[in-house]
Amino acid sequence: MTLPEIYTEFISGMKDTTWMEYAAVISGIVSVWFSRKENIWVYPTGLVGTILYVYISFKGSLFGEASVNLYYTIMSIYGWILWAKRNQQHEHIVNISWSNKKEWIQEIVFFVAFYIVIFVALSYLKKDFAPGAIPWADAFASSTAFTGMWLMARKKVESWYWWIATDFASIPLYFVKHYVFSSVYYLILFIMAIWGLVEWVKRANEFLKHEPS
Repeated sequence: MTLPEIYTEFISGMKDTTWMEYAAVISGIVSVWFSRKENIWVYPTGLVGTILYVYISFKGSLFGEASVNLYYTIMSIYGWILWAKRNQQHEHIVNISWSNKKEWIQEIVFFVAFYIVIFVALSYLKKDFAPGAIPWADAFASSTAFTGMWLMARKKVESWYWWIATDFASIPLYFVKHYVFSSVYYLILFIMAIWGLVEWVKRANEFLKHEPS
């Protein structure tokens, strides 16, 4: 696809963007802003977007992304509860931290397992039910997102690595599906994810400095 064709597709796609997609995008951006600040409002604001994107993704035959947003919805409730918990000293039970070697292995196994399951499922569905699906790309974007959301609930710095991978893969994935505004949305999220990573690295290091030895 040439640059003029990409531009034409972009303009056409923006004109076809529905109010639902605009609402989902705005809520998603607000949610990521709160997550960067380690603010619990990341979850209630994010729930609006995830619920809307379940519908949008199903409509566009992005079944992997639909499953991701359904998972987001469930994990948002879980994360909301986890982030709200405090001990008897009214301190947060879960704090921003780095993953150790064992946790890194668990994260990779988690990612690979979901990638295989989603890829096989989409490859099967593509034959008769979802001809517009792109199994390898959809499975990658979905499995990295599954991993990132799981780690976000546990306030792991590494969650941002997985979000960066998700956003990078989703930019062209939504563009070719003619959800141009969502493609721009993931570009914004990609930039914000890098910003979020930098912020959480600082916070994790600060927490280590003040943690009792």
